[in-house]
Amino acid sequence: MNKSELLAAVADQAGLSKADAGRAVDALIDTITGAMKDGNSVALVGFGTFNVKRRDARTGRNPRTGETINIAAANVPSFKAGKALKDAVN
Repeated sequence: MNKSELLAAVADQAGLSKADAGRAVDALIDTITGAMKDGNSVALVGFGTFNVKRRDARTGRNPRTGETINIAAANVPSFKAGKALKDAVN
């Protein structure tokens, strides 16, 4: 499912226009992104938790040349599915 299909499904299920559904989905994504950017987690009970994990700096190897390279530390987004989502999928 791509974003336009998601918007159509949300609009249909919530009885909204596609434009209103688009604004709602965009607001949700922006809110979650903003919270994670500030280092906070977002927990949606039954769905899952979005959080930020710290990946430490490490050394790696360029697969083409075999040269050792340094990989910088980074913050990476993470999602852990909730029990209700896991149960729905299985």
